[in-house]
Amino acid sequence: MEFHKLRLVFILKVFSVVFFVFLIIWYIITKDNRKHIFSYFDTGCVDYKQKDYSRKLNDKIVDYSAAAKLRGIRPCKDDKEIRDKIREGKLVKVNTCQGYVIDRLTYSYPCVTEESKNLLDEISDRLQEKTSQMGLKGVRFIVTSLTRKTESIKNLRRNNKNASANSPHLYGNAFDISYKRFIVRKWVLTNCDKKFLKDALGEIIWQLKEDNKCWATYEKNQSCFHVVAK
Repeated sequence: MEFHKLRLVFILKVFSVVFFVFLIIWYIITKDNRKHIFSYFDTGCVDYKQKDYSRKLNDKIVDYSAAAKLRGIRPCKDDKEIRDKIREGKLVKVNTCQGYVIDRLTYSYPCVTEESKNLLDEISDRLQEKTSQMGLKGVRFIVTSLTRKTESIKNLRRNNKNASANSPHLYGNAFDISYKRFIVRKWVLTNCDKKFLKDALGEIIWQLKEDNKCWATYEKNQSCFHVVAK
């Protein structure tokens, strides 16, 4: 009986010390830092007052495919030709980085023309800047498709009737970005956060389209923004 009392007293003392240390740390941390820490766990819905630009991304392949073809590479029929284009410098590899994640690719390869890679990086940089100002840190989007070979297009069309036989993905200057999936340094990503990220991404791509840097299409069926570098 005496042993149990001693153990209880010891537990209470340890708890008191831990609680006291916690209070000290709590008061040492500034108010701004506390706000930053708890922002990771915030589940409240925030009105970001972000406009939706998605429907302004309405370029049609038939209107720009000829121009995209001139700006891109000659379509590759197999893996060897893809590797040859990379070795020749006509395509550059695209890897997961701080700004975006390359998805598990089934019908495409993680490479694009240098102009397309620069455009992808610019979208990432602008999104990082815009979202960090709104309290969302470490935002990364998901790239779901890049350069395809002719055989991949044939296989894709069996499963996706909307896939074009004259897809800009064949020319190495196109990529798709998911507007539903993001990685953010936040414990809980609310529906408001997700909508803001989609709309913010759409606005950035629209701005680049207005600057004559790309063509872009809002693809609802594939849940992505289809972007082609100019």
